[in-house]
Amino acid sequence: MTTVHGHCDERFAAVREAFQKNFDQGLELGASFSAVLEGEAVVDLWAGDRNERGDPWLEDTIVNVYSTTKTMTALSALLLVGRGELDLDTPVASVWPEFAAAGKSAIPIRQLLSHGSGLSGWAEQLAVEDLYDWDKCTELLAAQAPFWDPGTASGYHALTQGYLVGEVVRRVCDRSVGSFFRDEIAVPLGADFHIGLPEEHEPRVGELKAPDDADLAANVSDPGSVAGKTLGNPPIRGDDANRREWRAAEIPAANGTGNARAVARVAGAVANGELLDEATLAKLLEEQSHVQDLVLGVPIRFGVGFGLTSPQLPIGPNPRTFFWGGWGGSLAVFDPDARLGFSYVMNRMGAGTLGDLRAFNVATALYTALLSG
Repeated sequence: MTTVHGHCDERFAAVREAFQKNFDQGLELGASFSAVLEGEAVVDLWAGDRNERGDPWLEDTIVNVYSTTKTMTALSALLLVGRGELDLDTPVASVWPEFAAAGKSAIPIRQLLSHGSGLSGWAEQLAVEDLYDWDKCTELLAAQAPFWDPGTASGYHALTQGYLVGEVVRRVCDRSVGSFFRDEIAVPLGADFHIGLPEEHEPRVGELKAPDDADLAANVSDPGSVAGKTLGNPPIRGDDANRREWRAAEIPAANGTGNARAVARVAGAVANGELLDEATLAKLLEEQSHVQDLVLGVPIRFGVGFGLTSPQLPIGPNPRTFFWGGWGGSLAVFDPDARLGFSYVMNRMGAGTLGDLRAFNVATALYTALLSG
């Protein structure tokens, strides 16, 4: 039986049991789960192996979390909003003049964060290696026309969101979004999370174990659809994130490297009112769309930079809960009503892009314990 390490307040013993069950049922290779309640780490667990060679997942193991990265990128932009350096209703072109090309002069910054800009993918065919070239990725997006009329639909910006929001951050503060996140969020909070991983951290990185068919566009039937153009260009496989080149680049929608403790530390700070002021939090929680997403194919209720809890995706019992997860199964949840932030991070990727029951079952145990007092 896999040994679970770390600590768990007695009140949340069922959380440890749910986490353990994922290993007992053969669902995991290595994973971590962490919860921060009212500023205190009440659960911090890890177990299993960080790779298929059997090296153990240790307290400081970190791994690529794919789109859970988007939560950290969004918070970087929202921090600038809270400081008055960025206005969500300002046209993107006001800070990034080249973006005005192809009829995009009126697109506001909020539509980049809420997947409504029509730029969910690149019109020009790319290779995975092109994602390491910031200027190429952003220049192509600035020049191209939207895939749909901006503001009329949501279409998950699977990879492009990080470049779009990241370039806005860079134009406003003259720092890359990875550097801004490190200096303004990660270091002050002591969060071991990186958008662009320094080589010195490589020895403790876990390797993703992807299913044989782990292709981002595996479930897309029409390559010419918005979903096909978004998820199939460039063609990405789950284990692409095991490349040093991938981890070293800044791909702010998909290549964050960290663990559940790091993500929960940030989520807990937000939920506890330590990172964003109330006015900025209120802007984050404003519903931007609640329709069948053109890329994901399911109804998503988007706020600014995050998914919002909804009848279709009920994340916890509280109405102001917001979240996002990563391809393969990682998850970050922010619950300001409970002053709770928590995260699940693993290296065995599940199928599909919308998560699975591993994180959900542990989250259910957490909320059950919380509500039972």
